[in-house]
Amino acid sequence: MDLPILDLGIIGVYLVATILLGLWVSKRASRDLDSYFLGGKTIPWYILGISNASGQFDITGTMLLVYWCFAYGLKSVWFPWVWPTFNQIFLMMYLATWLRRSNVLTGAEWIQTRFGRGRGANLAHISVVVFALVTVIGFIAYAFKGIGKFADILLPWDLDPNTYALIILSITSIYVVKGGMHSVVLTEVLQFTLMTVVSIAVGIIAIVHVRPEAIDAVVPEGWRSLWFGWTMDIEWTGAFEMIQVKMAEDGMSLFSIFFGLMVFKGILASMAGPSPNYDMQRVLATRSQREASLMSATVNVALYFPRYMLIAGLTVLALVPLRETLVQMWSAAVQAGNKPDFEQILPVVIQNPVIPTGLTGLLLAGLLAAFMSTFAATVNAGPAYVVNDIYKRFINPQAPNRTQVRLSYLVSAIVVVVGIAFGFQAKNILDITMWIVGGLYGGYVAANVLRWHWWRFNGYGFFWGLVAGIAGALFVPSLVQRCWPGTNTLYTFPPILVLSIVGCLLGTFLSKPEDDEVLKSFYRTVRPWGFWGPIRAKVVAEDPSFRPNEDFRRDMFNIVIGTIWQTTLVVLPICLVIRESKGIVIALVVLVVTSVVLKRSWYDHLPPAEPTVRQPAS
Repeated sequence: MDLPILDLGIIGVYLVATILLGLWVSKRASRDLDSYFLGGKTIPWYILGISNASGQFDITGTMLLVYWCFAYGLKSVWFPWVWPTFNQIFLMMYLATWLRRSNVLTGAEWIQTRFGRGRGANLAHISVVVFALVTVIGFIAYAFKGIGKFADILLPWDLDPNTYALIILSITSIYVVKGGMHSVVLTEVLQFTLMTVVSIAVGIIAIVHVRPEAIDAVVPEGWRSLWFGWTMDIEWTGAFEMIQVKMAEDGMSLFSIFFGLMVFKGILASMAGPSPNYDMQRVLATRSQREASLMSATVNVALYFPRYMLIAGLTVLALVPLRETLVQMWSAAVQAGNKPDFEQILPVVIQNPVIPTGLTGLLLAGLLAAFMSTFAATVNAGPAYVVNDIYKRFINPQAPNRTQVRLSYLVSAIVVVVGIAFGFQAKNILDITMWIVGGLYGGYVAANVLRWHWWRFNGYGFFWGLVAGIAGALFVPSLVQRCWPGTNTLYTFPPILVLSIVGCLLGTFLSKPEDDEVLKSFYRTVRPWGFWGPIRAKVVAEDPSFRPNEDFRRDMFNIVIGTIWQTTLVVLPICLVIRESKGIVIALVVLVVTSVVLKRSWYDHLPPAEPTVRQPAS
């Protein structure tokens, strides 16, 4: 793509500014591990929330979401539940508070507060480190594949997509590895501001230049509807008929079953708490329990409206002004014996002159910002598990701060290299996404749900549950593909979950319960609800003034209302861009009503604004 000098200049200035800003704050990150990985727990909750939102505003996921919106219309609102996006609601309502009460540095260190320091706890500790590193490497491969596809169309040099990805990841790594959490957060605020402005601008351009009648002339019946039946009830014909073939390959034809599996898996994954990545890191970096919940709420407010203005805007511009361009590109791919790549709708829109010069440069810089923020947050989250949870705990507990931070630099670089190596092997974005959310998370949820809610669950159960789950995630999807080619990876979630549950139960009942003192300390500190009857009775007997957590019903009510509220924040911008008047009115009414309910049933019940101080795990 031949970009005008103005657009190239904007991109260049942005990249230089980001790197310089990251390096400028790197001195603050080099004090100790708290400063490097959690920013010293001094960063305000709203800044962390914007940073977290920016980390989730990734270019790879945006490319996939644009394809989903293009093919499935308003029904694509449901697809992000595969991650699931409503895990932020669970965090907002109660899990962020529980997690922040633990006062730890990483998810693996949290294991000590729950299982103590025995052999089972050590095995559980190590298994979390392994899972965290596998997750980080998977997300780096995911980012690698997306940025390569993006750059292949949009950048002017004739390089292989993987070469583009390698160059961009290397540039981003410069400030991430050196600057730690401070550089990640500050650059993410810059990136989010840029991306929000650009996203709203693209949505407005689509509204101004594309009439609703023009959209209706090219989309199939049911495209504007949020609801679905046994199937998606969408049938593309004519010039876009080839999309129907791709939709069949997605493995979501029986959408009612797929939707039910998404919800089932999503609830379990959300109850498990955040996986050990940047999302958990932002919770642990907050200054207090109250701020942990407010930070999670900020993610929902900051992320969804601007992101879906962009997604809907790009979709509409692709459907109408660029209709013939896309048909020609996909037809040429078929004639050459290749499959059309529908994940490249986003870069094709930017490549063509439907977005004015200057704004194109800002959009490209913004999308690079979205990529860099996600990649930065991912890389920053991984090394803590090696340095804090392996080196510092088992190898050199007395290591000086400077040594720990320097080792973090090295581990960050190694994680990036390994993630890139896996990225070279990946075929497309959707395959990686489904493996992470359907396979890898399938092996994660059982052990992590039980650790919060069942007193008898112990370190051995956690270890064997997670090991069985990770093994299942590595082998079950490939086995299913051999037997039933084309099966969506999400359908492998149930067998992987069963394997993990078997590991959890065998590991737990074939070994002794954890020490009562460890369990009582955890219960007093975190105050979870669930199956804690025996421990609860002992804690209350020792301290009659102790007040157990009785918020289960209110938390569940808030989750239902919060999920409706969050979904409305997705529906509203899409309806605005496609000018679905009835949908706009309904979405606004629902948004106002759910916001008022949450003010009374959630916000008014948050913990008081008293900061907590981190203490070493005992």
